[in-house]
Amino acid sequence: MVSNLIRGRTGEELGRDYLHSKGYSILETNYKNKIGEIDLIAMDKDILVFIEVKTRTSTSYGYAFEAVNLRKQKKIIHTSMLYIKYKNFGHFQLRYDIIEVYLMKDIKINHLINAFCL
Repeated sequence: MVSNLIRGRTGEELGRDYLHSKGYSILETNYKNKIGEIDLIAMDKDILVFIEVKTRTSTSYGYAFEAVNLRKQKKIIHTSMLYIKYKNFGHFQLRYDIIEVYLMKDIKINHLINAFCL
């Protein structure tokens, strides 16, 4: 049985590879500050994108994106604001995405662009 940590890291790696294949530039992986953590931070052309990656091995308990509830969204947004201030990136347009990775019979990646907003 694969641990949740290993499953999560595998999903993040697959998500990062997916974004690379779509032309994104990855700025950070597993960025942490005093408020929280953001799985991936990337540039999509001139848009600064904060990405939450959710990995599942089944849909028995719902879809992966459903785990990014309002509380989690607010935490990601607050964490991103500190990142923007620290990096002096206030001039970029922002976007918040979710990447669902399903590790079932076949690997499936679903990218929800602009999944939530400020």
